[in-house]
Amino acid sequence: MSDCVRYPAPGCVVEYMEGNAVQIALVTEEVGGRLRLLLPNRRETRLNSSRLLPWIGPMHGADMGREDAVRVLEAHRKTREDMAAQIPVMDVWELAQGEVEAAPASWFAELFESDPTTDHVAAYGRALLACKSHFRFQPPDFQVFSADMVEKRMAEEKIRLERESLIAGGAAFLRLLWDVACRKRELPQPPREGAALGEWPPQEVAERLEEVLFSRMVDPESQEWENIWRTLSKGMPDVPHLPLQLLVAWGKVPPHYNFWLDRAGYASGDTWWQACADEVESLAAAGRAPLAALARNGQEGSLDVCDLPCISIDSATTRDVDDAFHVEAEGDGWALTLMLACPSLFWNFGGPLDKMVLHRGTSIYLPEGDCHMLPEVLGTDAYSLLAGQTRPALSVLVHVAADGTLGECEISVVQTSLAANLTYVDSQAVLDAQAAGEPLPQNAATPYAEQLRLGLELARQRQTARIADGAVIMDRPDPVIRLEGEGADVRVEVGQDYQASDAQMLVAEMMILASAAVAQWAADHGVAMLHRVQDVALPREYAGIWTTPQDMTRIMRALTPSGLEVQARPHAALGLARYTPVTSPLRRYPDLVNEEQLVHFFRTGAPRWTEAELTDLLNVLSPALDAAGQVQRFRPRYWKLLFFRQKGDKVWWNGVITEENDAFITVSLPDQGMFVRGKRRLFDERSHPGLAVDVRIGKVQPLYNEIMILEAVTAG
Repeated sequence: MSDCVRYPAPGCVVEYMEGNAVQIALVTEEVGGRLRLLLPNRRETRLNSSRLLPWIGPMHGADMGREDAVRVLEAHRKTREDMAAQIPVMDVWELAQGEVEAAPASWFAELFESDPTTDHVAAYGRALLACKSHFRFQPPDFQVFSADMVEKRMAEEKIRLERESLIAGGAAFLRLLWDVACRKRELPQPPREGAALGEWPPQEVAERLEEVLFSRMVDPESQEWENIWRTLSKGMPDVPHLPLQLLVAWGKVPPHYNFWLDRAGYASGDTWWQACADEVESLAAAGRAPLAALARNGQEGSLDVCDLPCISIDSATTRDVDDAFHVEAEGDGWALTLMLACPSLFWNFGGPLDKMVLHRGTSIYLPEGDCHMLPEVLGTDAYSLLAGQTRPALSVLVHVAADGTLGECEISVVQTSLAANLTYVDSQAVLDAQAAGEPLPQNAATPYAEQLRLGLELARQRQTARIADGAVIMDRPDPVIRLEGEGADVRVEVGQDYQASDAQMLVAEMMILASAAVAQWAADHGVAMLHRVQDVALPREYAGIWTTPQDMTRIMRALTPSGLEVQARPHAALGLARYTPVTSPLRRYPDLVNEEQLVHFFRTGAPRWTEAELTDLLNVLSPALDAAGQVQRFRPRYWKLLFFRQKGDKVWWNGVITEENDAFITVSLPDQGMFVRGKRRLFDERSHPGLAVDVRIGKVQPLYNEIMILEAVTAG
């Protein structure tokens, strides 16, 4: 290294960093550490000597002309670049491992060169500077990274490059997608293999962009992609659900996509359980032949047979039948036997399938289709109480006094075969004929007319007793949402369906009765359960059946939402001291848990879970139920809003004012099951809760959950 010099002087070749690149120059003047440099482009610059890279030289004549100096610089630059390109940097790093933690560029040059010149040293310096994953320049030395550090830095570098590529190729494409979403242009055809990309990003960028959009759609609060998303979406409108709209424009999800299911982590369809297919098959076989399954488990003869002619009443489309009843007169009162589907008899709690079902938490019923909590082969077949099919069941026998007071409760696990699966329509027709003293209709419910008559008597008495205990009953039929067509062409209709008021009340009261009776039985026997609680004090005058929108709104304001708790406390709206949900084990996980507490108690003399264990379970279950509840609330509302948008702003809708303040008035649209708001100035100055009005709906944004009244007039 005879041509290396220690201090720069006029005629000396030097190098420095500028904009992450090595620059070569010739010193033309040095004064007190300040240098005047000539660059290869014939320009001059000034630089402090402290900024020079630690390889200085060689020296040339200080009296060289400018053109000669430029030729010298170009020659050194090319030599150093060519040398650097030939240096086996990985071999250099391998040889340095275990030898030094840090060393100057000259040390590395001497590993491979017998008599390195300054050009050699500079070339090695250039090569090491470019290899940031293996070396770090800490003047005057280069730090040699360990293998672990190299692996980490290479991973970081990969992420950095992917990020830069994503931002560079993705931002423009997102703006294109937004134009498509706003119908300003059509989405270009994707490029064919081997063809020019045009406006489309490279495949690897598109895949990452899709990942970002789905992640932001599912969890807008996630920090995983926050910085990248902020950069990608810069300059785009700050609107709700932007990732969803871009995915729809891209064609990655269909129009009207149910993103709420994704946010809940709830898989639609009936394939989510396939990883547990063997377990499901075994459970299905056990449900269809419970005695044989028990025999295989060494419990032969442990299941009594219930031969009562029990019937179920459900909607015509119901496939998961999880409750049925038989009622007979008993003195002045009644003996009510309820049959509840019993999947818990063979259920493997804590197993793979159970964990998946626990994550779902409940069935979700939507206009576009049902999402069942259980695999359909179990919930709608093997454990569904289908008429004429032997099924395991939890039998709840409750003696009810003439005044509706609950008496002794007897619970057992049995096998049963229902006499019939009836519909609300057929059952109501029989009840209507009985009430009118007319001949009974010829339908499937007629053979069970006496059961229906006794059941309605019992239901009415129980309802009266609950009201006396403070129950609040909202007589508010839910409208039916019907969808026709698919994708962007779907049409929505919303309206009232046939109301089987007596038949529906009959079933509802029996299920409430069953849950109240089981709750009391569990308390008497020291069995911990999950309870539905609504512990709020209501004015006595709130008890009763309410039908008008303004009354229901007023009372709902006083009610707090009910919740699941381990400790039994009152349920105000139901008028019960304790309420244990147990009647829908095919559709609700809390009911499945409560049923298991009973079944395990009968098997072993003790419940499966203690109160503390139920509390831990509830901590896992509650978020799943909350997420599913959001789907159940927001998705039907989306379709209703779309219905109003499709109808346009020329239609007048019948409504009733329910609330008012200085700025806004809220109107109930009973036929559509909707509440809408409008500015107070749109209404008559005498407007008040209970006043019938007709309203026109203005701009509606289903995706943004926005709807406002455009015009209002007093009805009639």
